[in-house]
Amino acid sequence: MGDDVNVRYSDKDLAEFKALIQEKIEKAKRDLELIKSAYMNDLNNGTDDTSPTFKAFEEGSETMSKEANSQLAIRQEKFIRDLKNALIRIENKTYGVCRVTGKLIAKERLKLVPHATLSIEAKNMQQ
Repeated sequence: MGDDVNVRYSDKDLAEFKALIQEKIEKAKRDLELIKSAYMNDLNNGTDDTSPTFKAFEEGSETMSKEANSQLAIRQEKFIRDLKNALIRIENKTYGVCRVTGKLIAKERLKLVPHATLSIEAKNMQQ
């Protein structure tokens, strides 16, 4: 028995990731609201131009197509779900462990993709 059974991030690290993820969930929820309200605005014939914040999403076109909009909402909801699952992994102290190699996922990667369950190594193997 090696001690690599216990490969995991320290509680201090986990607490850091938890804060990061909770922040991302809040932001993702706000983004989702923006997407949904823009979608509602579209339905109200789009004359209501009171959401300049939404412009940040889409520089190019004035209003996004309804399809693109609902795709965006679906992606955003999945993202929120993935982040919430990451919080569960933090509670179980399994967060940040690659589900293929069992090694720790690099901190840099987790900061960029906090809901990652694969190390870069495992991701490359899948290609």
